[in-house]
Amino acid sequence: MKILITGASSYVGASIYSTLKEKYSVTGTYNSHKLFPELELLDITDNGRVMKKVSAKKPDVIIHAAANASGGWCEKNPELAVAINQQGTRHIVDSANAIDSKVIFISSFAVADTASLYGRTKIASEQYVKEVEAGYVILRPSLIIGLSPNTTNDRPFNRMLRNITEGTPAVYDTSWKFQPTWLRHLDGVILGILEQEIINETIPVSVPELKTRYEIANDLPPKFGIKAKPENKHDDTPTFSEKLNKLKELKLPQYSYIQMIAGIITEIKGYLNDLK
Repeated sequence: MKILITGASSYVGASIYSTLKEKYSVTGTYNSHKLFPELELLDITDNGRVMKKVSAKKPDVIIHAAANASGGWCEKNPELAVAINQQGTRHIVDSANAIDSKVIFISSFAVADTASLYGRTKIASEQYVKEVEAGYVILRPSLIIGLSPNTTNDRPFNRMLRNITEGTPAVYDTSWKFQPTWLRHLDGVILGILEQEIINETIPVSVPELKTRYEIANDLPPKFGIKAKPENKHDDTPTFSEKLNKLKELKLPQYSYIQMIAGIITEIKGYLNDLK
């Protein structure tokens, strides 16, 4: 099986790429940051280049992870946000249909937030992906945490990781509750989808428990001698609560919050040992 992964230098995409290349013939693409030397340049906002790349590689499956996941950035850069997060997905779908390729799309719980531009781009993208003729899977993670090969992107877990490696305390929000998604869980679900050849499904991926950023931080940095400080930042982001029946129904991996935290602690310990 040949797989093309867009956004393979990103926090999420780099983890998917590293996991799948151990088992499959994988091509990864990047736009601005070449995390792995073998990655190939691709601007998903350029329809011609997307079509050319996909036609040349002829993947059986395209995993579309390229996006800007910052809601604040999207609001400040609306035209570029639509070009990357929405039109980029349109280009991927069109190129997939041209060669009869399946698509696995990394969406978000944020599709429930129609007030945000980021949420609206994901809603539109999901509708595009459902037009993939060979079959699709839409994965909906929540806020994603866990160790990625990309430890420099400005993502919540990477900021927490810097608190640990630099020995600096940080303030974490107590207001917004969400069902966190373990990055390793997302990788495992994708492996299961590929192995079972699952198609035409929309699958939320997270732990079932609702947590705040502070609760997560209080369960991680203190294990490494770093104090997590609480603060109510009055985050008005809606609480997106998803039922996870699809994971069980499709016999895909499931994790509890406790299992996720134990796994991430192990990941951090390994990362710190590698830094020595």
